[in-house]
Amino acid sequence: MMQEYVRIGVLGGSGVYQMEALSAVEEIVLDTPFGAPSDAYVVGTLGGQRVAFQARHGRGHRFSPHRVNYRANLYGFKMLGVEYLIGGSACGSLREDLAPGHIVIPNQLFDRTQGRKLSFFDDPEVGTEGLVVHVGVADPFCSLLSDICFEAVKQTGAAVHWGGNFVTIEGPRFSTKAESRTFRSWGMDLIGMTTTPEAQLAREAEMSYAVMAHVTDYDVWHESETPVTVEKVIQTLLANAEVAKQGVINAVQLLEGAGPSPQQGALRDAIITNRSAVRREVIERLTLLVGHYFG
Repeated sequence: MMQEYVRIGVLGGSGVYQMEALSAVEEIVLDTPFGAPSDAYVVGTLGGQRVAFQARHGRGHRFSPHRVNYRANLYGFKMLGVEYLIGGSACGSLREDLAPGHIVIPNQLFDRTQGRKLSFFDDPEVGTEGLVVHVGVADPFCSLLSDICFEAVKQTGAAVHWGGNFVTIEGPRFSTKAESRTFRSWGMDLIGMTTTPEAQLAREAEMSYAVMAHVTDYDVWHESETPVTVEKVIQTLLANAEVAKQGVINAVQLLEGAGPSPQQGALRDAIITNRSAVRREVIERLTLLVGHYFG
């Protein structure tokens, strides 16, 4: 099942489809109980550590945000042994001071998606029914990894902000002005399309997860700025691509010697189903996630 043990994973967002800094590269194609991931995992050495990179939308940007198989992507990282997962995310700013070109390390998440698969558990479509889990996500991002990501981006000299409320919308369309203004009135700081369900799934997989959110635009609320367009997003992403990649390189270096993920044990008190009532085939199917809780 596991080709090699890789502790650090990187999910490349829009505009970041490869990591040229990786050496001794190997592409690993995985199948999961949840289907095929977006793309192969590119495993290589960075700063003396093995790192697994995956393009969230597939190379060539083939999957829309609402069609990304998030469960397969995260489960694949788990199969490789990943404990620390860094997500790159292009996002819009809902605050004047979070300007295009800036990077934000959010610390809170608000879910406005519709119909996405938010859990690995209790899903009859993949044969995991009968195992109910209520994982805690009061703080959806790992604070240790978020601090590391903040310091990593800071080292690049780019404008970086720690903390912020990130609202995830369904997409693939951009917001209306009414929606954008409403999110601002709710106290949201950033808006994007992919951070949910990655954060929730990472917690169920007992992985540390943090996001380097790259501000590309002011969404559509800003009266003196033109509304967000794909052209504008890509233009800003290309200008900031090297900062994004250097931030990841710095974060990997800062993770050298890090202990086990602080999220280990996240499921210890989250499994509500009586252990004796869980079917053996469900435990076997999800053994990577729950096997150690069933003996």
